[in-house]
Amino acid sequence: MAGMPILGNSVGPGELRDNSREASNRSPSSGSRRGSSPHRAQESDECHKPDLTSALPARSRHHCDRDGYHDKVPTMASLSGSGVVTHTAPSYEEQRASPALLSRGASGTPGGRSVRDDGYCSANSTPRAFDHKSTKGSVVTLSCYKKEPKIQIEEECFYSESSKRVRTNSIKPGDPDDGRETWGTGADFLLSIIGFAVDLANVWRFPYLCYRNGGGAFLIPYTLMLVFGAVPLFYMELILGQYNRQGPITLWKICPLFTGVGFCAVMVAFYVSFYYNVIIGWAFYYLVSSARSELPWVHCDNSWNTEQCWDAARLNATNRTDVPYQGPLSHFTPASEFFHRAVLEMQYSEGLNDLGLPKWQLAVCLGVVYVTLYLSLFKGVKSSGKVVWMTATMPYVVLSILLARGLLLPGATKGIAYYLQPELTRLKDTQVWVDAAVQIFYSVGAGFGVHLSYASYNTFHNNCYRDCLVTTLVNCFTSFFSGFVIFTYLGFMSYKQGVPISSVATEGPGLVFQVYPEAVATLPGARLWAMLFFFMLIMLGLDSGMGGLECVITGLLDAARASGAKHLRREHFTLIVVCVSFCVACINITPGGIYMFHLLDTYAAGISLLCSALFEAVAVSWFYGLERFSDDVEEMLGFRPGLYWRICWKFISPIFIIVSTTHSFFFIQ
Repeated sequence: MAGMPILGNSVGPGELRDNSREASNRSPSSGSRRGSSPHRAQESDECHKPDLTSALPARSRHHCDRDGYHDKVPTMASLSGSGVVTHTAPSYEEQRASPALLSRGASGTPGGRSVRDDGYCSANSTPRAFDHKSTKGSVVTLSCYKKEPKIQIEEECFYSESSKRVRTNSIKPGDPDDGRETWGTGADFLLSIIGFAVDLANVWRFPYLCYRNGGGAFLIPYTLMLVFGAVPLFYMELILGQYNRQGPITLWKICPLFTGVGFCAVMVAFYVSFYYNVIIGWAFYYLVSSARSELPWVHCDNSWNTEQCWDAARLNATNRTDVPYQGPLSHFTPASEFFHRAVLEMQYSEGLNDLGLPKWQLAVCLGVVYVTLYLSLFKGVKSSGKVVWMTATMPYVVLSILLARGLLLPGATKGIAYYLQPELTRLKDTQVWVDAAVQIFYSVGAGFGVHLSYASYNTFHNNCYRDCLVTTLVNCFTSFFSGFVIFTYLGFMSYKQGVPISSVATEGPGLVFQVYPEAVATLPGARLWAMLFFFMLIMLGLDSGMGGLECVITGLLDAARASGAKHLRREHFTLIVVCVSFCVACINITPGGIYMFHLLDTYAAGISLLCSALFEAVAVSWFYGLERFSDDVEEMLGFRPGLYWRICWKFISPIFIIVSTTHSFFFIQ
């Protein structure tokens, strides 16, 4: 038909768009207008709609109003002369069956059949066949949908696209559409944060601090620091990670001024991995040594022993009084010489400036540790979440077995009494309070960024409030429970050697690599008890080792992807991080490596960790805003934090950290 506009092209004056469902489903090449605004369509109708009722006879207008002509199937109508030509659009099935119906030319019709209406738009009108080529005159097109259905259809298309666009541009944190990995189950996450919080320090540091700072009286400052200091910051980290679903670096887009806090947390976790994983390597070395026919730290007749080696067990077996106790500086036990001369080989180094080469046996043990860590981490939390089912639960089984055996030993009750005997006068000493604060912050792990990284893989509505409380209770129980286990064996050693408990009690690696091996060496079936103990140490260490490296991997990988490295694979990046950490850690297995070990242990996670926790609390409470933070919690968990949490976040926890840091900086040499 001459002058017939191509359907889907620009609509000229006096014309209306074809807004039928078939037109909206056409491909973009055919000029479809899917997703156009309903307001824009309505405005176009009002501006360009021709006054067709004036061109029709009165009867036609009457029938249009009476019979509801606009409720018919979608058509295209053209006025030519005295008649109205109606073009019926093909149905969706017809288009699917014959794609040729969608083709159109400069002089073609929109597809479908053409009929001539007799001028009446009632249901009784009889259409007649019509030849397009005989048509002359101007052409006006209109949609036969009445206004309301037309708008409804366009709104349906628009909101379908609009809703998708809204979801894409404003994805809820935790929405599965964000593409971030999630934990297999909530128990995987809970065991992971418990495994990180319950580490080697619970075994070798807390019992010693408890006995040194007043026994049972130490529990008073410890509990206060726990409730008002560490737990609120622990809960804050879980909220930040779970709500934003970002690592410790990219998370701080909520407050860009404190982006350095995220880098600080990642670097502290990386530094700690340089020496912490070495302890696991030592435990693995001891585990292998325990499989020998005779434990190598029992006697003084080994190649590494010196003249100062003092075998108290053998001498006291003959006559307890013929070798009087001369103090710890006048002799070395076989276990002490085994650790310093056989394992560390300190006799070949003169200090920090004379490190030497790594010991190959320790390098192999350390390599096994890092291979285990890589296999646990390279697939993300889906793999590490399964590993913690053994590493987080097995230590409790072993501790229970060791406690049951220790309670049967002579002197065990004396050791427990020494462990719990309260000295309330010690509470006047500020050092007791500082020790409690430092221990609980290090034990819970606030400031490392590990809990934040783990929580970023949670589902959005996971109950992290419950996880916080459960982890805290389990951590405190483990510390207290470990004290019973350790001091039963210390009491036994005191009884066997005839020396006071204070002379055998120590902290740090010396407790688990010197005192305890010597204690179990005198038991029947010593090899079994030694292997159980060092297996437990490996399990405790692997949990914390995985947490530290996960913080580094998550933090740096999220930052790299946010900077444009979208195709960076986690497997490759994990391998790089593990290899770098292993290479640096090898410094600590040289003859002079123990000096580097103590240097890193003193400064890597000391004041820097407390400062990280402090600025984290300040950033959220004072800059991001507690009201906004509380709104985030309510959106995620369904309830707002109480007054206790908000006061702790804003005032009490930062004050505790400032006091502890200041005291450590000025009063501890």
